[in-house]
Amino acid sequence: MTNVTQQRVLHTEIPGPRSLELQQRKVAAVSAGVGTGLPVYVERAGGGILVDVDGNQLIDFGSGIAVTTVGNAAPRVVERVQQQVADFTHTCFMVTPYEEYLDVCDALNELTPGDHEKRSALFNSGAEAVENAVKVARHVTGRQAVVAFDHGYHGRTNLTMALTAKNMPYKHKFGPFAGEVYRAPMSYPFRWPGGPADCAKESFDVFVQQVHTQVGEENLAAVILEPIQGEGGFIVPAPGFVRQVADWCREHGILFIADEVQTGFCRTGDWFASEHEGVVPDLITTAKGMAGGLPLAGVTGRADIMDAIHGGGLGGTYGGNPVACAAALGAIETMRSENLCGRAREVEALFLPRLRALAERFPQIGDIRGRGAMLAIELVRGAGDLTPNAELTAAVNRECHAQGLVTLTCGTYGNVFRFLPPLASSDELLSEGLDVFEAAFAKAVG
Repeated sequence: MTNVTQQRVLHTEIPGPRSLELQQRKVAAVSAGVGTGLPVYVERAGGGILVDVDGNQLIDFGSGIAVTTVGNAAPRVVERVQQQVADFTHTCFMVTPYEEYLDVCDALNELTPGDHEKRSALFNSGAEAVENAVKVARHVTGRQAVVAFDHGYHGRTNLTMALTAKNMPYKHKFGPFAGEVYRAPMSYPFRWPGGPADCAKESFDVFVQQVHTQVGEENLAAVILEPIQGEGGFIVPAPGFVRQVADWCREHGILFIADEVQTGFCRTGDWFASEHEGVVPDLITTAKGMAGGLPLAGVTGRADIMDAIHGGGLGGTYGGNPVACAAALGAIETMRSENLCGRAREVEALFLPRLRALAERFPQIGDIRGRGAMLAIELVRGAGDLTPNAELTAAVNRECHAQGLVTLTCGTYGNVFRFLPPLASSDELLSEGLDVFEAAFAKAVG
């Protein structure tokens, strides 16, 4: 167990004086392009609590953007990392390999959807995994075009910026971007023009028509989709949409890539969000929650696809670093032994009644959505006015931070609150965090 007490403690204003000193150093030393949502400098962390340099203990509702799913400094992760660091820190798997890389690939091949034979390759970040999945798809199909979706987020490299929908801050003035990337409307029930009831059928019909006319099925290598969109606003597609897209891809010899970088590893109540509708992707990208806080990513796919790449075509100096692999093995062991898929569903059951009750009080909450411990509310102007309310979202976020609750916003319009607590958080800690959030919301609304 962690030695950090699982309770919120505020000794100073947030941020405190020592954090403010360090923030001045940050301004002087770090590129202004690297932003900081909450300039509180963390000294220790454990479970669902972050301890800052001023001794404040903050409740974590962000998990480092869905990374510390098993909790910060999870004991099995720490133990395996410490042992691996003592054994060796790097050789480069492409030079002299090691068993830990194989263990992680075995786990990915076993855990990802589908009982077919699979192969995996390891990388450093979600963006790198996505980029390599697209490389594989283009190589195997002999086609070039890739379709992504409105509100999608896939990374910050040149190719993944092209796949990402939102301009600011991810793409602004960073072009030109990689070519042969096309965008289709997302199945977005809350904002679908025909209403949520017809969203699945209508959005799929629009997708098929748009791809046929603007790209051509015979030119399309892959469709990439987040089963629940992340940065774009935790948009949950209408039921059946993801399966329809996957089936359509299979019919036309197009590879279906599930970007599960944020949704994977128990976050949504399943090991992977694709499982919710029984979808088996051709390729699946993973990162974030896989390694308990260390940088590791993977691409897993059908054996015939992954083995079609020439030797040396995939890899990288740090990809599948042994220390990161050790962390992943500790994290996966934790997820299995503590049934964190079940825990994510318990988090959903705790959060949803509280969020629904808050929505009854405040018409500015236009939508509540998500699954498991990946939940969100979308803020609007009020009843009957679905204009995105980014100003209120920012005000609530500031008040949460001031009261020692680490919260995250997202969404194309900057009007979505997302809840990503570590699954190691106790019900008591989560309930206290929700108390803080509700009070912050009421204060911001006035």
